Amino acid sequence: MLVDLFLPAVLTLIMFSLGLGLSMADFSRVFQMPKAFGLGAFNQVIVLPIVGFGVAVGFGLPPALAVGTMVLALCPGGVLSNVLARYAHGSVPLSVSLTAVISLLSIITVPLLAALSVRYFMGDEAPPVDVTALGVAMFLLTVVPVALGMALTRIAPVLVERLAPIMGTVAMVLFAVLIVAALAANWGSFTANIGTLGPALLTMNAILLLVGVLTSKMAGLSVQDTTTVAIESGIQNGTLGIAVGSMIAGVATGLPEMALPTAIYSITTWALSLPFVAWRRSLAR
Repeated sequence: MLVDLFLPAVLTLIMFSLGLGLSMADFSRVFQMPKAFGLGAFNQVIVLPIVGFGVAVGFGLPPALAVGTMVLALCPGGVLSNVLARYAHGSVPLSVSLTAVISLLSIITVPLLAALSVRYFMGDEAPPVDVTALGVAMFLLTVVPVALGMALTRIAPVLVERLAPIMGTVAMVLFAVLIVAALAANWGSFTANIGTLGPALLTMNAILLLVGVLTSKMAGLSVQDTTTVAIESGIQNGTLGIAVGSMIAGVATGLPEMALPTAIYSITTWALSLPFVAWRRSLAR
């Protein structure tokens, strides 16, 4: 019930809320801020998988958990990254543009790289991964609701202006409920793996935030853009990660091992994200 009903519904709602207030201008904005956008996209598409792979290998994670960590690293930012960018006084337009474009790109990159990760870490025990079917499922769960949100924004902008904050809050609350329910239903697996996954995921989170800051400074970006690139580099779409991990594992109920890293990450990330947001907010004053 958790995976085959509630999870897709929450992911669809989150992506729909992302589409609210989004317009084609958010996609064309990449040409207005090419350096910041290009760096953020490079970090998400190239650096993230490399860091995820290094963490999975460096911490010696078991095959299924290693794949789950890679799936998490492959996922783009989501509504949470946009919210954190706003609270950190980062560039919200840049955050939204990165989230929107990379989310579209992920329907190609995630299935392909996830399939390679499964083959590498699980070898002969790897479950079959239908790249096309996974891409179609991601399209239906991400692109379609975003497009519907954008369509509603164009048709009824006044309504969306009132609805968007409410939908965003509802989506985040439902996501929190999903994580708590998933971990409660799989408490044994959670307690058995938190000792290994906790440090690994915190390390990955810290490296990505640091990489985001350092690469932005090297590129000469402003404080606002640096904050946003770092957040977009270090914050992943947890709901999508759980959904993809569950689909690869072929599990329709409960929380499979491949989705466990994302579920735990959705909790551990706050240990670094909140202090980071507070630090960046203080710099923007």
